[in-house]
Amino acid sequence: MSVNRPLTVLQMLPALHAGGVERGTLEIARYLVQNGHRSLVMSNGGRMLAQLESEGSTHINWDIGKKSLLTLRLIPGLRRFLIEQKIDILHLRSRMPAWIGYLAWRGMDPATRPRLVTTVHGAYTVNAYSAVMTKGERIIAVSETIRKYILNNYPQVDPARIRLIYRGVDPQEFPYGYRPDKAWLDKWHNDYPQLTNKTVITLPGRLTRWKGQLDFIQLIARLKQAGLNVHGLIVGEADLKKLAFLHELQTKISTLHLSENISMIGHRSDLKEIMAVSDLVLSLSQDPEAFGRTTPEALSLGIPVAGYDHGGVGEVLRILFPAGLVPPGDMDMLENTVRHCITHPGKVIENTTFTLANMQSGTFAVYQELMNDKCSAT
Repeated sequence: MSVNRPLTVLQMLPALHAGGVERGTLEIARYLVQNGHRSLVMSNGGRMLAQLESEGSTHINWDIGKKSLLTLRLIPGLRRFLIEQKIDILHLRSRMPAWIGYLAWRGMDPATRPRLVTTVHGAYTVNAYSAVMTKGERIIAVSETIRKYILNNYPQVDPARIRLIYRGVDPQEFPYGYRPDKAWLDKWHNDYPQLTNKTVITLPGRLTRWKGQLDFIQLIARLKQAGLNVHGLIVGEADLKKLAFLHELQTKISTLHLSENISMIGHRSDLKEIMAVSDLVLSLSQDPEAFGRTTPEALSLGIPVAGYDHGGVGEVLRILFPAGLVPPGDMDMLENTVRHCITHPGKVIENTTFTLANMQSGTFAVYQELMNDKCSAT
């Protein structure tokens, strides 16, 4: 086989709602189209569908994410589809679609079937169901944390099949030194006058216990007690199942007399601007994140980040802003690190590692490698 021709790539995922898996799918789809290849995406649709199609990809609307044995009925049809559409690369990004894709692929002629790629986007529960994400001829790990997760939990996987490709930020979308325009700033100051002349510390993330909002509230209480002129921003919404946690956070803020020191501003579509006007952004996830995209986004803007030293966040901080590393759960070190970042703001190293271009070119290199390699690695 040769890659000196346009490739036809099919990516499979449950749906196209907002999320890291979805965003990565669109980023690869866009790259393929821009470079003259044929991009197909199979999912049950969603809010990102219009963008996908406007950027030149073809969407196939199949409900391949439904966790039901009935979904297995799609396997013969998918096998026919792969043959009819002459798919070169089958890229599986989520467990249920991966089972449909893998079982369809496995029943095809090894000499003519597509090459198989899987991306492990997170540390799934370790079981036979999740093991399908390790069936790729090449397995993409989105961080070193995930690469170790695969090797530690699936010892049958040959390390030579794994490719570490970090998720990436577009430096044009998150330019170093970015400042919001005057209209945005005027509205921001008008909506949140309590931030005027304050050191603004921001914690982005969904309102869920593992994202660390309780640690954040405790931190702001300590900083206030120490006499620092800070204001904390909690940016993110609670889903309907997490409303009890939302009320718990509100009660905690009130009990500690922090209502004038912490603002919960819900979900925002202008997180880039909010991070750009913050003095410090935090990442306090209680469990290691597979990657943690807001950390490299803030750092790409040149905004310092302090975060717990585990998972993808720790990997990013070690390269771009090691002064922000904090042992997980160590409140004393968190306070000391934040105080140091406020009083001695260090320069953030410009992000040339965790970039969108690196992610896109790295993924396509995996496709090329497989197309040039007739020998199956499985």
